[in-house]
Amino acid sequence: MEPDKVAPLDPLTKLALKQLKDISVPEPVSWMPQTWGWGVVAFLLLCLIVFLSLQALRRYRANAYRRQALAELRAIELRIREPQTRHDAVDELAELLKRVALAAWRREDVAALSGAAWVDFLEKHSEAGTAQSLRTLLDAYEYRHDPGSGGMPDTVFDDYISSARSWIGRHHVSA
Repeated sequence: MEPDKVAPLDPLTKLALKQLKDISVPEPVSWMPQTWGWGVVAFLLLCLIVFLSLQALRRYRANAYRRQALAELRAIELRIREPQTRHDAVDELAELLKRVALAAWRREDVAALSGAAWVDFLEKHSEAGTAQSLRTLLDAYEYRHDPGSGGMPDTVFDDYISSARSWIGRHHVSA
C-alpha cells in the first residue's frame, strides 16, 4: 500500500467520528486564595514585612552617626601612622570619641565628662576589654600629653584605632 492513499472508512466509523465532541478543558486554577483565612495570613505577612522594613530603616538611620564616625576614623588612622601628625591625630581620635558619645547620649550626660569619669563612661558602655586600650590612650597620651609616647611602637597606636573602631561600632545605647 502506498503511503499517499488512505483507506476509506467504513460507515460505522464515520458515524462514530461525527458524534465525537471536543474534550472539555477545566477552567484555569486561580492563584487567589480559596478561603478568607489565607487572605488574612497574606495580609498579616505583608504587615510583618512592612514593619520589619520600617524597623530596619529606622535602625539604619539611627546608626548614621556610627558610619560617619567610622569614615572619619579611617582618615585619622592614616594620620596616626605618620610620626609628624601622630599627636594631632590622637587629639582628633579623642575628640571623635566624644562627638560619637554626644550623638548617642544626652548632652547633659556626656558633655561635662573628662578624665577618669570620661574613661569610666567609655568602659561602662563598651564590650569587655575594649576600653582598656582607650583608657591608656586618653590617660597617658591625651590628658597628660605624654612626650615620651613619640617612641611608642606602631602596634600601640594600632590597638588605639582598633579599640576606638570597636567602641564606635559596638557601644550600647540604652533605649
